[in-house]
Amino acid sequence: MVRAEALKGHLEGLLLAALEAEAQPVHGWALMARLRESSGGELDLEGGTVYPVLRRLEESGLIASEWTQATGRRRRVYSLTPKGRRALADERTAWSRFVAVVGDVLSVTPTPEPGTGTS
Repeated sequence: MVRAEALKGHLEGLLLAALEAEAQPVHGWALMARLRESSGGELDLEGGTVYPVLRRLEESGLIASEWTQATGRRRRVYSLTPKGRRALADERTAWSRFVAVVGDVLSVTPTPEPGTGTS
């Protein structure tokens, strides 16, 4: 299971992508469930991790929220804004570049020092 600390700097993009995948506004618990399902259970985040990020995304205009009534309970639902869609596209581009660069570095095979190689 991926720890929340390992997601720093990426959780915003993950939540934007989860919102994009939904066809309608969705509440925070459903977003956590989508991340859990789409990651095969590796991203099992708690509300204390997710809701502060949702607030930050809303404050920056990347998502919008509204209160709805469902099964007799009020709950806040979130949706992606046009600004959020652009930010998600930028995040995907940056992530692809990051993965490529790190992959290049990690795939480099060290060159044996002279006299230490096998023949």
